Amino acid sequence: MTIVHIVLFKFRSDVSDEHKAKFVSEIKTLKSLSCVKDHRLIVGGPSFTDPIVRSKGFHYALLSFHENMDALNEYQASSEHHRVTSIYLLPFKEDLIRFDFEVDGADEHMCDFRAATPNWDLSGSGE
Repeated sequence: MTIVHIVLFKFRSDVSDEHKAKFVSEIKTLKSLSCVKDHRLIVGGPSFTDPIVRSKGFHYALLSFHENMDALNEYQASSEHHRVTSIYLLPFKEDLIRFDFEVDGADEHMCDFRAATPNWDLSGSGE
């Protein structure tokens, strides 16, 4: 079974671009958690949806994969998740949408990422 976790983030209008960039950098570090399936956590934004009004003002999206509900619950309860959200998100957010679902068995083969080699840098240096 694979659980897909999707979150859309909207910051208040007074939040700086620098703070938003720091949030993105910090939230990406959560991919190192063992409860994230094969370290598959993607953060993207800002949206370039056309027309932009269809994005409803949301700035960033997070997509992560988890082996099961226990792994998603572990992710949500982790001290790292708490640190990132309590420092960089909650005091600055205007809105947030969370949507979680279990991948249908017929589609599970599309979530078998083990053959891929992760190529991510958690240092934030971009090297």
